[in-house]
Amino acid sequence: MAKRPLIIDTDCGIDDAQAIMMALAAPDIRVLAVTCVFGNTSVENVCQNVLRVLDVCERQEIPVFRGSGGPLVGASSQARDHFGTDGLGDVFKDQDPQWEQKIQKEHAVNAMIRLVNENQKQVSLVALGPLTNLALAVRLDPGFPQKLKDLFIMGGNMEGDDDGNVSLCAEFNFAMDAESAYVVLEDFLCPTYLASWEFACRNALTWVRCGRGASPQNAPAAVFMRTVTSRCWAFSQEASRNKRDVHFGPGFVSYDAYAMAACIDGSVVTESIECPVRVELQGSMSRGMVVLDRTDELKKSHNVFVLTKCDAEKFRRLLVESVRQPRR
Repeated sequence: MAKRPLIIDTDCGIDDAQAIMMALAAPDIRVLAVTCVFGNTSVENVCQNVLRVLDVCERQEIPVFRGSGGPLVGASSQARDHFGTDGLGDVFKDQDPQWEQKIQKEHAVNAMIRLVNENQKQVSLVALGPLTNLALAVRLDPGFPQKLKDLFIMGGNMEGDDDGNVSLCAEFNFAMDAESAYVVLEDFLCPTYLASWEFACRNALTWVRCGRGASPQNAPAAVFMRTVTSRCWAFSQEASRNKRDVHFGPGFVSYDAYAMAACIDGSVVTESIECPVRVELQGSMSRGMVVLDRTDELKKSHNVFVLTKCDAEKFRRLLVESVRQPRR
């Protein structure tokens, strides 16, 4: 059976790294490229983080492309440091002096358009960071979305009760570039699946179930993930001691991995809401929030699948497989 081609667009933080590893471990997935965007850290750090993940997994043949260094409109917001200043918890002191030579010369947006044109109706696109690269792609090639097989997005907050992410009503990825999120959810008419902030938080795993408390694994990917999640583990322990929810809460929430899992195995998702959506841009408190239109007020022809429940055991197995010895 032919492997399904996949492009990963990422602002590579800790959960992005886990999602990338999940894709690399999936036996029926072929990662065509990783495109980088600002978000958890600068786009330069993102490129280096992706190269580090590919090195750990011995998949250096996968091309990495540098993309947008800021939002579609306005100046970049200051990224929060939940994942450290470098996006991976500031746990690595070494830096590859040759990293820039390992990044492809072609811009990420151009590469995305080219690869999809070469594989029309075959490529799944998984977007794990701000949607700037995707918005630019549809502006450069208005037919780009229709050439995709499907799109999976980690992002958005739809209930207005987000405490501890960015604002009352905005999830990080959408808040960092609300205009791009708006463009993508208006113009991408391919099958689209949205793994929101609430979806990830409500399907959290305990640290033991996700493998942190299990017997140590010596595979390089497992060692890498234990190292970069050490800061998340500390947040979680603080939450448990103080009986309050901080960024990661008392369990492990690998946000981006939920979108990747839905792409790899659709049966991971057990419930979703199918309806039109729109990203709010004007509200002083609700900018970046995703509005679900269940009463057809927007009169849109395109629906999005907003994920609500998942099979926790299937998701856990994908997480565990992602840190075993890499498979080609």
